[in-house]
Amino acid sequence: MSQKLLLSAKEIDIILHRLACQLIENHTHFRDTVLIGVQPRGKFLADRIRQILVNEYEVTDIKLGYLDITFYRDDFRRGEKPLEANKTHIDFVVEDKRVVFIDDVLYTGRSIRSALTAVQSFGRPQEIELLTLIDRRFSRHLPIQPNYRGRQVDAINKEKVKVHWVENEGEDAVYLVSGF
Repeated sequence: MSQKLLLSAKEIDIILHRLACQLIENHTHFRDTVLIGVQPRGKFLADRIRQILVNEYEVTDIKLGYLDITFYRDDFRRGEKPLEANKTHIDFVVEDKRVVFIDDVLYTGRSIRSALTAVQSFGRPQEIELLTLIDRRFSRHLPIQPNYRGRQVDAINKEKVKVHWVENEGEDAVYLVSGF
């Protein structure tokens, strides 16, 4: 198995600031906007984006939640190993809100399709956008595209993009892994 560094911690930090600025441009005061991290890996990115918005750009009153999509996935009962659910934490109503889904890697689009179905349990959003750190553009199975993308990566199907977060893996980095 070989891995190639695609993004260093410094590059990730620069991209996160750019994404935060793009959100500010489109949502200004965030009064009618909610951020939702798609579990499990979108939680880390959502936390970071919120932290930058609050601490560095002084945006207040940002509603942030985490959405578990495990039981909404189309491959829920297809694997050998049972899927492990995460915890959904959304303590606000999404009815008539502008929802921004946040996930680390957009690959086939199936996770986002699942999130679109799952979020309906919390109300009917006015609009839904997608923010992703990595967009694997040649691997889409569904017609889903991000509104905000950190970096576009062209990876063939036998390669995997792995995002490491200091909170989980002890470092901020993005790798292209092959030969697994």
